[in-house]
Amino acid sequence: MDVDIDVANRDKLLELIQYVPARMHGRKHNTGIYTHRVPFNPLDGFCTIDHNEAEEAGYFKIDILNVNIYKDVRDENHLLELMNAPVMWELLEHSEFVEKIFHISNHSDIMKTLRPTNVQELAMALAIIRPGKRHLLTKSWKEIEKEVWVRPTDGKYHFKKSHAMSYAFAVIVHMNLVCSHLSN
Repeated sequence: MDVDIDVANRDKLLELIQYVPARMHGRKHNTGIYTHRVPFNPLDGFCTIDHNEAEEAGYFKIDILNVNIYKDVRDENHLLELMNAPVMWELLEHSEFVEKIFHISNHSDIMKTLRPTNVQELAMALAIIRPGKRHLLTKSWKEIEKEVWVRPTDGKYHFKKSHAMSYAFAVIVHMNLVCSHLSN
């Protein structure tokens, strides 16, 4: 298990903490770090154990991810306002709008097909974007809800519910940011 932390500027955060970069397939992991003691190679500074093996050994990886939408969020109160503001869900039926939105920009067809109208449906739509759940695209929300959070047995990439819900709120924040910029 690991934790994903979304930030506006990954490099700024990394300047403030001591860490060891994670290793993936013999090279530096794109986003993973360890903030506790792990075995590391003094020549390259990376953890000596692949991140999957490190997890099995009990090491805890943190993924620090750049999410540029947060650069326009002024502070925590502004973030909460954006998360809780009414959402114009009908905008998800317009490719021109969807193409501007974080995480769904290449999936306007899926948004038009599913037409989410609340954060839970948006999270399920985000899960359906992934190969492990794409087969649910033509199902009803009731049918999708029964299966979307079940781990696939074929090993295909999928979203866990917690991950999808986090991204759904980020999408809502970005939608409301875009709408506020358009209205100004």
